Amino acid sequence: MSEQQVEALPSQEHHEGGFRPIAELGRDNTKGGPHYGEFIEQVRGLMDRVRLADPTDEIALAAIAELKDLNQRLDAVMGDEWSAPSWHRTDLPSRGNITLPPYLVDEVSRDGVHARITFRTFHLGGNGAAHGGHVALGFDDLLGMTAAVNTRAVTRTAFLHVDYRSITPLNTELQWHGWVERVEGRKVFVRATLHDGDRLCAEAHGLFLMLKPGQQ
Repeated sequence: MSEQQVEALPSQEHHEGGFRPIAELGRDNTKGGPHYGEFIEQVRGLMDRVRLADPTDEIALAAIAELKDLNQRLDAVMGDEWSAPSWHRTDLPSRGNITLPPYLVDEVSRDGVHARITFRTFHLGGNGAAHGGHVALGFDDLLGMTAAVNTRAVTRTAFLHVDYRSITPLNTELQWHGWVERVEGRKVFVRATLHDGDRLCAEAHGLFLMLKPGQQ
């Protein structure tokens, strides 16, 4: 997790009804403009369709031409990783990061992170279930946020272990919970669970390291 991600995380203050929603505490939710969220949603929709598409030659050639044109237009607005809106848009699922399964954070504090995640058609592993690699990717990001919130420090993943307990369904809102078990020096030991209602789909534990000044 980067320094900018940590800066975007909320304080530990309470308000009526519980912890302040993370969407109220974004570092800069105006980056990318008012249409950025819909832009990202349309890209996700394209990814879902491409995952199962079996195009005719006519449709494939037309799509290739349109995508080439779109890529050329986007070349004109490319920035670097530190200025990209997806580092800042805590009002959007997964901060607007299309490389992550989309999830929304409901509560966040030093006691843990509670969120809702939906694995979409793009994340298909087979037989209607989410691919285990996408599940692990989601856990990695959630636990990185959990470690950073608890320590208020920049962290890196040292290891991540995932146990798949049952099928993780697609296109279903699932409950997610991450928390810190303990901190030993620079070592942050974290755990998380993924549920479909009362059914445990997967759980994870890992080790994140707080970086020293100057480390990346």
